[in-house]
Formats: sequence, structure tokens, C-alpha cells
Amino acid sequence: MKLLSVLLYAAVAAAGSNVIDLTPKNFDEIITNSGKPALVKFFAPWCGHCKKMAPTYDELGDAFESVKDQVVIAKVDADKHRELGKRFDVKGFPTLKWFDGKSDKPVTYDSARTLEAMSKYITDKTGIKLKGAAAPKKEPVSPVKTLTDSNFEGIANDPAKGVFVKFYAPWCGYCKMLAPIYEQLATTFARESSVVIAEVNCDETSSKVTCAKYNVESYPTLKYFPSGGSSKPIPHSGGRELENLVEYINEKTGLNRLPLGGLNQKAGRIETLDEIIRAKLPQGLVGVHDDLVEKVKGLEHKYAAYYVKVAKKLEEKKDYVKNELERLTKMVSKGGLHADKVDDITQRQNILRRFDGEEDEKPAEEKKDDVKDEL
Repeated sequence: MKLLSVLLYAAVAAAGSNVIDLTPKNFDEIITNSGKPALVKFFAPWCGHCKKMAPTYDELGDAFESVKDQVVIAKVDADKHRELGKRFDVKGFPTLKWFDGKSDKPVTYDSARTLEAMSKYITDKTGIKLKGAAAPKKEPVSPVKTLTDSNFEGIANDPAKGVFVKFYAPWCGYCKMLAPIYEQLATTFARESSVVIAEVNCDETSSKVTCAKYNVESYPTLKYFPSGGSSKPIPHSGGRELENLVEYINEKTGLNRLPLGGLNQKAGRIETLDEIIRAKLPQGLVGVHDDLVEKVKGLEHKYAAYYVKVAKKLEEKKDYVKNELERLTKMVSKGGLHADKVDDITQRQNILRRFDGEEDEKPAEEKKDDVKDEL
């Protein structure tokens, strides 16, 4: 233990930070034989991504300095000490590996390289929770799903979801321009369980296999992976403005989202039931209830029963549609509703307008400030 303490002190002192410098001489003593878990960064001084990551990794070392007797934050100059890089199958820089302190078989870390993400990873592995000033400030959680070689196939080929993927590189100018639009796109569809908006950083070592497999040759490249488990993606070559991308996702998935996340006039509507109403309108909707009751038998749709309910109410009170539309509109205008509730009201309004004879409504205005967003 005395030897270990000396090695730890010397390594930290030489580094001038709370990230321990490792060499072939002290690696096993500090990492594989210490009994302490450790996160180790393998880097090269000339690597641009390594230089960019260095300040964040130093912050990670500072954050865990108070618990250095429980977990080690370290780094290896794998350009200088190539034998260590070769020993642990390091093929690119920077590469992060997690050691349990009991063996020399690490697990590759392939999550985000942010302070919050790395801190959370260590906490999940060790149970160590940082408190006070040492705890990293919580970063906004992006609605865009990050994919790497380790999770790509499982997510992109999920039979229950359609997956839209952006393949990009951080240095790409067009990628930087698309980034905020892509964030908005993901926010628009965030509450839809049947679609995933994702991205792959092809500059990362942990994503090289995936980018090669899907023949990504320029950035950004957009591909849609249909639900049903098909591994054959559909290249997107259309417009890249938010409206273009939302329209594209709606077309591929059958959804009805508007660019700010609301629903359009088709949401909730069922064409086969709309046809019955359309045919009955000239006769004042006489008999529409009985026809709808017969048509909805065996029909699996969330709002099928609502059509029948409205038709029944109309038999009891001819002003029901008008009064109900006014009531629902007032509910939304007051604000403070959860976004899911607004979605529900919008779909009911769409159905009510069909009974009222409206066919080609004007585009609905989205009032994002009136919605309590709890994603």
C-alpha cells in the first residue's frame, strides 16, 4: 500500500492535475491490481479531439478528487507508451476504458464525452455520488438519441419504431448549420413512441464500423430506417429545413406533427368514418350514429369511439358540436395544460369539425407558450 501511495502521489504531482498519468511502470499497480475502479483515457498529444477533450477530462479528475481513495481518474499517452495502447486494443484517440480494479480486461466507454455523462457513468458503476461544488452542473438533455457501434443495430432495427438518423462529423460546417434544426426536429417528435430521431458521430472511434457499413461518404448524411426490423435504410435527399424534415417524418411514419410539436388537422381523424359523415351531411347527419356504430366494430383506433359518442350527442342536442368546440377551445386558450392533453383536445376538435362540415381547414396555429411541456 505504501508503494501504491507513493506512485499515486508522484503521478498526480507530475501531471499537475487530479488526473493521474500512467506509464508501463505504474499501470498495473494503480489500475489492474489496486482493487479500485478506474476510468482511463488513452490519448495522443497531437490528436485534435484529445486536445478538445482535455479540459473536460481535467474537470472530471477535479470533481472526483475528494473520493480518489474510491475511484481513479487517469490517462495514458498511448503515443509515447504504445505498448499500453496495444495491450488494451486502442485503435483510435481518444479512447476511454473502464477498469474494475480487479482484472486487466476493461470495458470500452462509448457514451458522450461531457462532464455530466462521464460523471454519471462513474456513479452508475460505483454508486459514488458527488455533492456540493464537486457535483457537475446538469447539462440539458438532448432529445436527439446518440448512436454508436454498440447500440446502433438494436435501435435502428427496432421493429416497432421508425428511426431517422443523421450521420455527421463535428468539424463539418453543414453539420453545424443543421444541428439546431435537428434538435428542433427531435423535440417535435419527442412524445411519439413510434419514432426515434438519432445521430451518429462518424468521427468517433466507437462509430467507425457503423458509418462504414452504411456507406457514409459525406456529411451530413440522413437516412430513414423503417419500422418492421428492416436493415435497409432509405436515403433522405430532400430539403433540410425544419418544415421539410417534419413533413418527411410524417409521411414515413403516418404521424401528423407540426414543426413546433403540435398536431395538424388530420390528427385523430379516421378516413373511413369521415366518409360516412361526408355522405350523411346533406341529410343533416340523419342516421349517422347507427352507421358509425356498425363501422367501428373491430376498428382499432383510439378515437373510433369518440366518433360514435359525438354522433349520439348530436341526436340529443343539435348544437352539441358547436358548444363542445367552444368549450375545448377555451380550455386550450387558458394555457397551463400538459402537452399530451393539448394533443388529445386537438384530435377531438379535428373530429368535431368534420361533423360540422369542415373539410379543408386552414393550418392550425401552434401556441407553444400555452403548453406545459413535461418531456
